[in-house]
Amino acid sequence: MSGGVDSSLAAALLKEADYEVIGVTMQIWPADKQAFGGCCGIEAVEDAKKVARKLGIPHYVMNFRDIFAQKVIADFCQEYSLGRTPNPCIRCNQYIKFDALLQRTKELDANFLATGHYARIEQLPDGYRLLKAVDQSKDQSYFLYTLTQRELRHLLLPVGGHHKTEVRRLAAELELPTANRRDSQDICFIPDNDYRSFIAEYISIKPGDIVDTEGRVLGKHHGLAQYTVGQRQGLGLASNERLYVLRIDTAHNRLVVGTEDRLSSDRLYASNLSWVSGEAPREPINITAKIRYQSPEAAAELRLHDGAAEVNFHQPQKAIAPGQAVVFYQGDAVLGGGIIENRAD
Repeated sequence: MSGGVDSSLAAALLKEADYEVIGVTMQIWPADKQAFGGCCGIEAVEDAKKVARKLGIPHYVMNFRDIFAQKVIADFCQEYSLGRTPNPCIRCNQYIKFDALLQRTKELDANFLATGHYARIEQLPDGYRLLKAVDQSKDQSYFLYTLTQRELRHLLLPVGGHHKTEVRRLAAELELPTANRRDSQDICFIPDNDYRSFIAEYISIKPGDIVDTEGRVLGKHHGLAQYTVGQRQGLGLASNERLYVLRIDTAHNRLVVGTEDRLSSDRLYASNLSWVSGEAPREPINITAKIRYQSPEAAAELRLHDGAAEVNFHQPQKAIAPGQAVVFYQGDAVLGGGIIENRAD
């Protein structure tokens, strides 16, 4: 229970369905950042406790600070230091919620772990499928692509079959204290969503050259970790054309920029693949793919080579960023995904 309306209603729906429900809030932030509002902060813990009291269920706060610092925060900073753009929410789901927390729930003799994610799980005779949410505008299946059969058999996603407006309406009818709580859009462990200042606390920032695709020096950058592929604002360059970050060259500490037409590519390569079914496709298949959470799905062909994925898009995609996740779909079903390594120029 993160202190939001979605996990609150998930608990309420399970209680109404006669499950024996236990509320759990994860304590994940470093002690010096506990006062910051948002997911899993002090205010969120108090809201979760209020909901638990309203529902008449026990509530526990579990400490996952050390593993969160190692698996999420350290990785987040390390990836930026390598010129990549990570997605910490996916790491949190993979290593914290659906691994460490799932193991802890089993120690409580619980049969299932439920969350307020907007996605659905379908049980079939031969296993489980991970599906998009009914409310496509809130679908969070992108963040769950690392789930496998091992986790899915122990998971419940009670709000995935509801629209957000319905979730708020039901929460209000049940008089849940979180019914009108604002949705959190920021990275939960970064105050004010100022990731640049946050990263600067953990890794050294070294200025260097901004160059064009021919290697001509156009200006100076303030440290590669301050930039992402596709970024246009904050470059500090005087130019007659709009320039975007095309590539982050960590080997030479250079930021490579160019015009918008150089930002798109119709092919990417991904590694660290995960498959919901547990089995990778044996032949090239047609899919749709998302290269970031907010991007639309795009038609593509998926080919596998020695455990790595080659994704060939029917139409060029803009600002494919190494370090981000690419997630594979067929219809409403999530096939799996991986981490983008590079794109074809």
